[in-house]
Amino acid sequence: MAQYFDNVEDLEHQDITLEFDLLGEHYSLKSDNGVFSKNKLDFGTRFLLETILTSDVKLGKRILDLGCGAGPIGLILAHLDSGKSVTLCDVNDRALHLAKINAAILGVTSQTEIVHSDVYHNIHSTYDSIISNPPIRAGKRVTYQIYDQASEHLNDGGSLIIVIRKEQGALSVKAHLETLFDSVTVLDRKKGYYVIQSIKKRSSINAN
Repeated sequence: MAQYFDNVEDLEHQDITLEFDLLGEHYSLKSDNGVFSKNKLDFGTRFLLETILTSDVKLGKRILDLGCGAGPIGLILAHLDSGKSVTLCDVNDRALHLAKINAAILGVTSQTEIVHSDVYHNIHSTYDSIISNPPIRAGKRVTYQIYDQASEHLNDGGSLIIVIRKEQGALSVKAHLETLFDSVTVLDRKKGYYVIQSIKKRSSINAN
């Protein structure tokens, strides 16, 4: 059975409108068969966005939405701040097509770059923040690449921010992140979901 992290060219299309409210604003985005949480904004994505947008987390200007799906995380962050530049990447071509459509719907095409990439394979820049609702069903080989290679794609002082459920290994992932980053913090937790921020240490040159 095809998963949201697969490319299945002959999968039947379905014109789905994804309607939801987030922090007092209504959104109407496009979705389709074969993408993550095709019929609704899943709880983890909502919780991740709400945590970021209601906290004092500094995302910086350059953001990477890794495993973007149809794009709600990165596109909403761009929509709410015209000073942000967001790269959205995914391995699913159908999801990337939707992300382009949704960028136009939200009027953020000029702020966004859509990239086909298996994790960081086609990512050649560095960012102030990497944000991800990791594709847990793709397995640890994929998700741990997100964690292990994040620092290579973060500017000094930059953050990796993820959402993950306790039953999906949130505590073991946090422990693993603590071996990779100097600062790892649970920003919030709710209904078994954890939003975890890992900060790349500033170099001594840039810290002065």
